[in-house]
Amino acid sequence: GGTKKALADAGLPVKDVSELTGFPEILDGRVKTLHPAIYAGLLAKRDKPEHMTTLAEHKLPEIDLVVCNLYPFERTVAKPGVTEAEAIENIDIGGPCMIRAAAKNFDAVAVVADPNQYELVLSGLTGTGGLHRSVRLYLAAEAFERVSRYDTAIESYFMALRGSEGEPVPDANTFYRVLSLPFAYKQHLRYGENSHQSAAFYAEPGITRPCVATAEQLHGKELSYNNILDLDSALNLAREFPGPAAVVVKHNNPCGAACAATLADAFTAAWDGDPLSAFGGILAFNRPVDADTASALMAGERFVECVIAPDYDPSALDALKKWKKNVRLLKTGPLTGQPQGLDYRRVDGGLLVQTRDVGADNPDQWKTVTKRQPTEDESKALWFAWLVCKHVKSNAIVLASGGRQPPVNGLQQGADAPRSPVGCHVVGVGAGQMSRVMSVEIAVQKAGDRSKGSVLASDAFFPFPDNVEAAAAAGVTAIVQPGGSQRDQDSIDACDKHGLAMVFTGVRHFRH
Repeated sequence: GGTKKALADAGLPVKDVSELTGFPEILDGRVKTLHPAIYAGLLAKRDKPEHMTTLAEHKLPEIDLVVCNLYPFERTVAKPGVTEAEAIENIDIGGPCMIRAAAKNFDAVAVVADPNQYELVLSGLTGTGGLHRSVRLYLAAEAFERVSRYDTAIESYFMALRGSEGEPVPDANTFYRVLSLPFAYKQHLRYGENSHQSAAFYAEPGITRPCVATAEQLHGKELSYNNILDLDSALNLAREFPGPAAVVVKHNNPCGAACAATLADAFTAAWDGDPLSAFGGILAFNRPVDADTASALMAGERFVECVIAPDYDPSALDALKKWKKNVRLLKTGPLTGQPQGLDYRRVDGGLLVQTRDVGADNPDQWKTVTKRQPTEDESKALWFAWLVCKHVKSNAIVLASGGRQPPVNGLQQGADAPRSPVGCHVVGVGAGQMSRVMSVEIAVQKAGDRSKGSVLASDAFFPFPDNVEAAAAAGVTAIVQPGGSQRDQDSIDACDKHGLAMVFTGVRHFRH
């Protein structure tokens, strides 16, 4: 009905579906195109005499072109507060059926399921040769892809609906038997991991939450494959912290991170975590970039590839645009919540799927296993280091200092102190090593003298006490790790020998 009105208002001759079928639409429009008068005209094979005879006997017209836009299900369910009834009514039935029928008979019928195809089809129809078979085959393939993507969006909605009624989160029994990924093309990328590889970025249809996929690029040259990976890593770490925080990522690992009373102070502390590695890195902020932060960033001979933040003050944005013509500036909008959905990783011949590593950390459930308890300042720094360690490639070791500045922005001391890591900053990171003690040694080397008085976080348990010995020799005062090794007591004894506090989280954070 809506399409008919639009065409009629444009002055085009148009017939209602019921004029063709001889049957009125019923059930509030739920049934109108499901009729032999339509499907016979779509599916009849033009080179099969008996098919054409059947059309003639029943006075059914041939249909050579189907132009069909489906009910906007994806857009509907993406709206905040959409009701179940509204979502269900936007599940198109007749549209996908007509599209499939036309695509199946592409030898004789052309199907257009995307307005972006209109120009291609119009140019063919107004030419001398009509729509070539190759064009009809292309349109058919695109049509089946569109219907598949549409059905996958509906499937995902129903799976989420099941979850909202008390079904468990995905586990070994609830993962899809067949996994369909309805990711939609978003943009071309400069290149892949290397310049000889081509690349593109695909996004979840209808996604609205603040993330890299929904971020708006405000300035700078085209993004690359590695930029997207690093921006995602940096943003997901920055959003872990309640107060103003800044993160510097290089080669998909944080080399600097800090929380402070102001965003400018957080940036300075994060950059100073490892200035050598930070050069050419990716920056993420969990607060809008203000003029002071922009000034701190532009000071000296700093070079960054990308900056991502919830927003930018007008003066800060203008200054950063003038500072570097190529630096990529991305805006996400206010950061809310953690990454959602399942996590995917491609392997040759298959796909690994898991739930995301979020929501598993509660300092109230940590257990001090040494004779000495961590101080309040150490507890803040341990909590901060643990959150950073979660985002470092395993084997992961993070050294952090701070926790001595007073809380700001409503963050409280006392019982909530571990969750208020204001003033904490990274001083050394050891990432991706085959032995954990080597990661400790690299983190200590990065930190230098700053390792004295720092705390250490390890993403997995210590298999041997040599990690504690290396940390103690560098001046580390407290350690947080999952625990669970058969040699845990050896590490505990080593901590007690050197007067270190050690806390077990009971949770591992491998990030391969």
